[in-house]
Amino acid sequence: MSKDEIRIVSTGGPLGADAWGVALERISDDEFEVLHRAWLDHDGVLRIPGQFVPAETLLAFAARFGELDLAPVSAQGDRALYRPDLPHLVVISNIVENGKAIGGLGSYESKWHTDMSYNEVPPKASVLQAVEIPVKGGDTGYANMYRAWETLPEATRRRIAGLTCKHDASRNSVGEVRRGFKTVYERREEVPGAVHPIVCTHPETGRKCLYLGRRDLAFIPQLPPAESDALLDALWAHATRDELTWYQRWRLGDVVIWDNRCTMHRRDALDPNERRLLNRAQVKGERPMAAAA
Repeated sequence: MSKDEIRIVSTGGPLGADAWGVALERISDDEFEVLHRAWLDHDGVLRIPGQFVPAETLLAFAARFGELDLAPVSAQGDRALYRPDLPHLVVISNIVENGKAIGGLGSYESKWHTDMSYNEVPPKASVLQAVEIPVKGGDTGYANMYRAWETLPEATRRRIAGLTCKHDASRNSVGEVRRGFKTVYERREEVPGAVHPIVCTHPETGRKCLYLGRRDLAFIPQLPPAESDALLDALWAHATRDELTWYQRWRLGDVVIWDNRCTMHRRDALDPNERRLLNRAQVKGERPMAAAA
């Protein structure tokens, strides 16, 4: 295999591409550069089919994008290390063995979000590998936040320039309240989470994008509550329109890496009686950078 044998094919949607002719277990630096360029050029989602590799190989591939991040804290308040020997590996699964879940997020629908945007320094990239998949359900949708910004009315662009959003850390992507957090906060200022610009500049491409993160109890500190909710609702409705999203219908061996800085994602619910297991890794990022007005 050489970099000249890799074929990059667009998904045909508003973001994403397939990389064919790739073997992650023996990828060279030149080949990685082809993949990295395709990842940026296709707006932050790259699918690499046919990768039946161990978790160690997946982690080594993810580490090419930057320093690996530790597994996120689960709703139960721990890091859910299903492989204690691999602290950077997360198992996403609905499988229960001996009365105990072997992975996180179960079979529920996962709402539109950006991974760990409630942190001051969110991860820049996430990687998923399909190990077991159901016959149907569990598809993952991706939203193009570059295009979300580019297709906003000019009046809305001017309105949100310079505004920030406080991202809600109390709930995970399936709506579960994390241990130690409240279901309701009397004052919105008490909602835990980081404050980030709504319009950011991508540090590698230099392009502007929306950075919405996750909805739930999020708010815009510069606006009164009702006005904040109305504006965020409008931005979310705009950013998740069908023409700005593409869905990954998982196949065994698929590896998908997405850019948390310029995409959001969600997951369809699935039948809890059908097994689903994916390995996940994430890459440390940088503090979101406000776009110039």
